Amino acid sequence: MSPTDPTKASATELSTALANGDVSSLELTEHFLERIKRLNPTINAVITVTEDAARQDAIEADQRIAAGDQGPLTGIPLLHKDIFCTNGVLTTCASRMLDNFVPPYDATVVARLRDAGTVMLGKTNMDEFAMGSSNETSFYGPTVNPWDVSRVPGGSSGGSAAAVAAGFAPLSTGTDTGGSIRQPAALCGITGLKPTYGRVSRLGIIAFASSLDQAGPMTRTVEDAALMLSAIAGMDSGDSTSADRPVPDFRADLGGNIEGLRIGIPREYFSDDLDTAIAAQVKTALSELESEGAKLIDIDLPHTRDAIATYYVIAPAEASTNLSRYDGVRFGHRCAQPKDLEDLYFRSRTEGFGDEVKRRILVGTYVLSSGFYDAYFKRAQQVRRIISEDFSRAFEQVDVIAGPATPGTAFPLGSKNNDPVSMYMEDIYTLAVNLAGLPGLSLPAGAVNGLPVGLQLIGRAFDESTLLKAGHRLQQRTDWHRRAPDVEVSR
Repeated sequence: MSPTDPTKASATELSTALANGDVSSLELTEHFLERIKRLNPTINAVITVTEDAARQDAIEADQRIAAGDQGPLTGIPLLHKDIFCTNGVLTTCASRMLDNFVPPYDATVVARLRDAGTVMLGKTNMDEFAMGSSNETSFYGPTVNPWDVSRVPGGSSGGSAAAVAAGFAPLSTGTDTGGSIRQPAALCGITGLKPTYGRVSRLGIIAFASSLDQAGPMTRTVEDAALMLSAIAGMDSGDSTSADRPVPDFRADLGGNIEGLRIGIPREYFSDDLDTAIAAQVKTALSELESEGAKLIDIDLPHTRDAIATYYVIAPAEASTNLSRYDGVRFGHRCAQPKDLEDLYFRSRTEGFGDEVKRRILVGTYVLSSGFYDAYFKRAQQVRRIISEDFSRAFEQVDVIAGPATPGTAFPLGSKNNDPVSMYMEDIYTLAVNLAGLPGLSLPAGAVNGLPVGLQLIGRAFDESTLLKAGHRLQQRTDWHRRAPDVEVSR
């Protein structure tokens, strides 16, 4: 079929092929299903494959195309992170706690992408309840990085990132609570966008930290991310935190030059925490934007390091509250033959949750407890405001903030599992963006020792268009986003 290698094609290119009659949606679907079947035992990026439903969706998409009713995403296969509720399809959050949970409805993101004509191939692996930076906390085993199967893909949306990188689908959804789209996108060499908090509905996303969670696209190209964002963004009356803001045509806004765009370079992002080779590669990417007419301006974000401590008070506190519903009665795994109600709660949660989830629940419960609320949770909220003000001051001088997405490349599996603080440091450049509710884009910026490097662009609230435009210009100048791992060899 044509294009000859849809595995490496963007969704935009596949949409053109569908419109020209070079390929059918059913052919694309069969191609990706076969690839998942053959390679997923190695990568472990997909938990559930929905073969029959995917074929039916593809047939319906082909009928729409034949009738002249083709949108930009009609007939394009995609995968959903297993944190999104999918009507009639297992939704586990990669936890034993939800190992048998089949929702009776679709998340708003899922429903909007279905309405756009996409074909759901299945659900991707992730860190349990989105708590992790390596995709090693999953009840279904770790996902590996397609560039080097001895290394992690990042997390928590590691399955989505690895799936796109490995050519299981051109598109996938992810969620980002503290970097969970941008960090795995960087480590797997793909494009990942965390929209502004409130830009995309959270209805039907299994909650981790409600004031931080946000859904977004994980794709090969910025252009594809723009298409997905246009499809999923917008007000949703079912989500009280959904912003009633106009949704631009993000793809149409990609055109034009970036002459005079002011890009802020935080001094704190190029400190001793950053691998020197990563720093050099990020600066190479920034020089490409400078060649397009952008102006690089040194700035300060003085409370960057405070974001880690702040996040790991607020996020566990909200997780402790959100996960209290999983008690063996209302939701989730139920232990066998409990002796009494206390035993039911204790054993159901002990059996249902993994170690990292338990760790965060305990931390969250502690900081919310009587006598400690003011010292920890209240103070963290105050620091969160200060971090947000750092960004506000910076955006008085610049239009976009740029730096590394991660402090290093993908690290070996198991290398940080016994050192939670070291694992948490992997998100040093992403956490503050969530605390401030801003949009962040990670896109490929070359490689170090054969492993991908990610450039992060941060924008003003609800100004995803500027980020996407700058990222698109970079991808027009470079081929980093065109590079893909040879999964057959990496096995």
